Amino acid sequence: MIRYALRCDRNHEFESWFQSSSAYESQVKRKLVTCPICGSAKVDKAIMAPRIVGKKGRGRATPPPEPVATAATPDAAASGPTSLLMAQERELRAKLKELRDHIVKNADNVGERFANEARAMHYGDKEHRPIYGEASPEEAKSLIEEGIEVSPLPTLPEDRN
Repeated sequence: MIRYALRCDRNHEFESWFQSSSAYESQVKRKLVTCPICGSAKVDKAIMAPRIVGKKGRGRATPPPEPVATAATPDAAASGPTSLLMAQERELRAKLKELRDHIVKNADNVGERFANEARAMHYGDKEHRPIYGEASPEEAKSLIEEGIEVSPLPTLPEDRN
């Protein structure tokens, strides 16, 4: 996974995670990456400081944080950056939950067979149908390299309880 700092044509800055740099390029080209503040699809990478891990931090895998838009614009300062962020975060979480609930309701859970089922449908061995399930990072990467589009189901903080 790659985290990019992004900026829209109205100078709103936010972050988002992508499976790879080619996944980012593909999604931008198809106008799937939009600003969570204004909805603009004119998005570019912003300058981002590298993440440096010291010796103490090595060997500890930490999961990526929730993709949350951050507001650092004059527009946000007018209503208070914290309240704007909280409202946007609630809205984003509600939309992610709605998306996940829709997928769970309308697709078949194939569990650990996800990679095999996705391949079979991609290569025409099985009829296409909406599915979801489990795949390791290596399996997901392999599917993407084969040209099979996959996306992780969003995990929300309330799922971790």
